[in-house]
Amino acid sequence: MPNPRLSSQSSLLAIVALLAGAVPALAQEPVPGRYSMQKTETGIARLDTQTGEVTLCQEKAGDLVCRMAADERTAYDLELDLLEKRVETLEKAVKDAPSGFSPRLPTQEEIDQTMGIMDRMLRSFMGIARDFGREWQGEEKTPPATEPESDLRKT
Repeated sequence: MPNPRLSSQSSLLAIVALLAGAVPALAQEPVPGRYSMQKTETGIARLDTQTGEVTLCQEKAGDLVCRMAADERTAYDLELDLLEKRVETLEKAVKDAPSGFSPRLPTQEEIDQTMGIMDRMLRSFMGIARDFGREWQGEEKTPPATEPESDLRKT
C-alpha cells in the first residue's frame, strides 16, 4: 500500500516544479492577482507570485486554511527567534540603564557662548547683506564697522 504522506509530498514537489516552470510565463504576462492556486490531492498549493513562497491550503469547515511549507516555516521561525533575542537584549539594556538617566544639557555658560557666536555671525552676515544692497542700488560701499568682537573665531 502506498504511503499517503509520501504521495502528498511527491504531489507537492510536482506542483512546485510545475509552478516554477510557469514563473517565466508569469513574468512575460501581466498577473491578474498576487497568488496562483493549483489543486492537489490533499488540497491546494498557493504560490505567492511576488515572493515565491508556496503555502499548502486545505478546506476545513468551509474555510480555506493555509500553512507555510516546511522550509519557509523554518526560515520564518529562525527570523522570529532572532527578533525575539534582539528585543530581549534591548529590554535588558533599558532595564540596566541607571535610574533617572537623562542626556547632559548644556550649562548656561555654554548657551551664552553659543549665543555670542551666533550674534556675531548674524551681525557680520547682515553687514555683508547691507553692502550688497548698496552696491545693487549704485551707492558707494562703506567699510564695515570693525568691533573687537567681530572676530568669529573668538569664543
